[in-house]
This record gives sequence, C-alpha cells and structure tokens, in this order.
Amino acid sequence: MRSAHRPLTRRGLLTGTLGSAALLAAGGTLVGCGTPAAQQTEEGCVSEDLSGSEKTLAFSNWPQYMDVDEDDESKRPSLDGFVSRTGIQVTYTEDVNDNNEFFGKVQNHLAACQGTGRDIMVLTDWMAARMIRLGWIQKLDTAKLPNVEANLLPSLRNRPFDVENQFAVPWQSGLAGLAYNGRVTGEIRTVDELLTRPDLKGKVTALSEMRDTMGLLLMSNGHDPADFTASQFDDALNKLKRAVDSGQIRRFTGNDYAPDLAKGDIAACVGWSGDIIQLGFEDERIRFVVPDSGVMLWSDNMLVPNRASHKANAEELINHYYDPAVAAQLAAYVNYICPVQGAQTEMEKIDPELAANPLIFPDEAMLAKSRVFMALDEQQEREYETKFQQVIGA
Repeated sequence: MRSAHRPLTRRGLLTGTLGSAALLAAGGTLVGCGTPAAQQTEEGCVSEDLSGSEKTLAFSNWPQYMDVDEDDESKRPSLDGFVSRTGIQVTYTEDVNDNNEFFGKVQNHLAACQGTGRDIMVLTDWMAARMIRLGWIQKLDTAKLPNVEANLLPSLRNRPFDVENQFAVPWQSGLAGLAYNGRVTGEIRTVDELLTRPDLKGKVTALSEMRDTMGLLLMSNGHDPADFTASQFDDALNKLKRAVDSGQIRRFTGNDYAPDLAKGDIAACVGWSGDIIQLGFEDERIRFVVPDSGVMLWSDNMLVPNRASHKANAEELINHYYDPAVAAQLAAYVNYICPVQGAQTEMEKIDPELAANPLIFPDEAMLAKSRVFMALDEQQEREYETKFQQVIGA
C-alpha cells in the first residue's frame, strides 16, 4: 500500500532530467530548447473526437504512479474500476521516464499537428506550461468534469501557467521544503538557518531542481516565486552562492539525498515531501519542515494533447479520479499530496494513519504558505537555469 515499501520514489524518477547534466546542453542551452518548437493554435490544429464510437483510451504515466493490487501486480484497482464502470478500455503505459525525454518523444508529432497515439499524458508543471505555451494541448470541457470543478484543491486552481483551469488537471502534487535528521541535529525552521547555521556547515544538501531550491530562497527573501523580477532572482541566487562558497552546502542532488539523510551523513537538506514520508516510516526522527517563509508546491498534470482522438473518454477518466473515494484509493499507494477535497475522509476508511499525515493531506495553514513557481518563457528558462547551474557547479 505504501510507497515506503517500494524501492524508488516517484519524485526520484522525475529528477532524471532535472539534474545538471540533462538540464544543460552545450553552451548552457536547455535540452529541447535549442531549436524553437513549432507553435500551434486551436484553429490551426483541429482534433476530431471519436469517443462516441470508440470506447478506448491511451494513458501515458510515470512508473509506479498508479495503485496496484498487493496480491496481483497486474491489477490496478482504481483504473480497473473505471473500466468496469464505463466500458472504456484503457491502454495504460508507464512511458514517461522524465519530462525532457518524453518531450523528445512527442515533439515532432505535436509540432506538426500529428497524433501521438496518446489521449492523456502526465507531465510536471514546468513541462505542462511549455506545452500549453506551444499550443499543443487541447482545452478541456469543464462541463464534463463536475468532480474536478467541485473537488480540486483551491491552492491548485488558477495556477500561473493555466490561470483559467482549461488545460491541466493535477494528478498528484508534492512539496519542496526543508528536512532534517533529529538524531544528528536540532529542529530547523528557516532557510536562513539551513544556509548559515555553523553546526550544519558541510552537512547540508540542496536540490538541483532550480524551481524548488530557488523558490524557497526567493520566499526567504520575502519575494513571491509565483511573481518575481530578474533582480529578485539574482538576490536569491547570490544568497545561495554565499552558502556554496562558504562550504555550508555539501552538494546539490536529485533525490539521492534521501539515503544520506537517513544514515545521518547529512544533517539537513532541501527535500521533497514524498521522500521524507517514506524515510519517516522507518525513522520518525526524520522530519519534513514547512519553512516559516513558505513552501514550494508542484504538481504532475493530466493533459490531453492535440489530435488525441478520445478526448471525451479522457475527460471521463479525469473526472473519475476526482471522485474522493477513488482519489483516496490512489493516494494510499503513491503517498504524495492528494489534490482532491473529500479524499481525506475516504482515506480514514483505508488507513487512518495516512489520513492524518499532513504531507498527503495538508491543512489550510500549510497550503496557505505554499506557492507555485512562476511560468517562464523560453528566454527566461534558459537565463535562469544557466545562472543557477553556474552557481551549483554543474
């Protein structure tokens, strides 16, 4: 049931292209960003929906991001329930191994207004934003998504890259904040403590994912990561550079910080909530902290690409996963933030301990302190990533 029982975390898989090697190609250009991709428009790239006559659906997702039956791993209870209820046959493929790699798989098709063979794909905020910006994603019919309209968490509505909630529906979410091992250090409440406290020198790691690390630093300076200026970014980056130059930060990581934190080889870090939940199952002294200044909120999103031929079927599946009982069934397996209001009550019937976990069901106070990183255009993406990679030594 719990992701603590599985060897690899979902967010760990996501970091495959968020590390320095994949983010930068020669000359500091983002992978996939060197050649401008072809923009499409709703009028110029028209999709035909065959859902009325074809009860099928192709769904691309990340590995280990769907509940499975603990006695028979070929069964996916929440997805099997959808098939039984609707008669829509789902081809479910775990072929999203990282965002940039998947972009490379579908780029030529979507740039040319051709089908990808997929009706739903799940991508992280920043890549969802890029595809929406390129005009490669179909608008959803909100009238066919009553569960989403009723149950999507307020903190995940009107996000900077989808301000009218027309294109992207969160599959699961997570937090980037601070974590520490209580066996080797005392509590940490602020980003400034992490970056300057003498007893932590050389025992700290931060994330190689620019949006999470820099989002936290922006907030620690009193700025909004959802709406900041270039000078504010530079101020936060200079703060990070001082911590690097002083030796406070040992290194920048993907989710490979987790075993070091568990062993006590590092005392504290910038980390992801899903990882810390899993470590906490084994050692309750490992704690996730929402910094006093705020925490970063990210999501992986269900998207319907252009020329997907079963859009209405896809919308029916999206709506299915916003039924609180179904959402709880999924969340009990993946252990990330459930984006569905009402699922916590349903989770109490499955696992009261998980229902009480604020890293799966954050309270209003925690959500009020969460921010989503600002949507960037192509030029900003290159500029900010290049500066960040120079500081972290990539």
